[in-house]
Amino acid sequence: MEGLIGAWQFLVQHPERMVSLTLEHLQMVVVACVIAVVLGVPLGIYIAGKGRENMADTVLYLAEIAMTIPSLALFGLLIAILSGLKLPALGFLPAIIALVIYAQLPIVRNTYTAIRAVDPPIIEAGKGMGMSENQLLFRVKLPLAFPVIMAGLRTAIVATIAIAAIAAFVGSGGLGTLIRWGLRNARMDLIIVGGVTVAILGILADLLMYRVEGWVTPKGLKRR
Repeated sequence: MEGLIGAWQFLVQHPERMVSLTLEHLQMVVVACVIAVVLGVPLGIYIAGKGRENMADTVLYLAEIAMTIPSLALFGLLIAILSGLKLPALGFLPAIIALVIYAQLPIVRNTYTAIRAVDPPIIEAGKGMGMSENQLLFRVKLPLAFPVIMAGLRTAIVATIAIAAIAAFVGSGGLGTLIRWGLRNARMDLIIVGGVTVAILGILADLLMYRVEGWVTPKGLKRR
């Protein structure tokens, strides 16, 4: 009970600090997810092509392995690598790299699965109409695959919001800073504020992406 009371008092007394940390957290998530989409969606499309089954198995296997690496261990590895490359080993850069790595699996896997799941008769009909491979991709495959790709993006965003809290241990900022301070100083109120706020952000992001998915999904797919 004391922790809850202290958490409420912290929120009331430090609203500006909460807004600042929340914006830092969201900045990390947005940057990481944009990069992950730019990398993951084309990769998923590429490995979904004919004759690339072995490559797809390898890529998805590596993404699954990366997802199982403990976040703190990955941050430690990135710190060592970036230090060797004379790049900033603490702060925003290692956090973004780690978040992009963790976001790849749901994005690449869902893109690959969605493209491969397009009905062959639909593709053959497009070819019969004289469509090129690029036209088939952008006019047939991607529109049909879009809901599944969006589901992967939703999963990636929620996971990134949660993992970004751990990135505070390498000096990236964000809401995880409250959790780090709380653990260091035995302040349960800070741990509660940080953890609950991250959870709320994850729920709100999932609901928002669900709405966005509904807005941009073609009406024909909605009826299906």
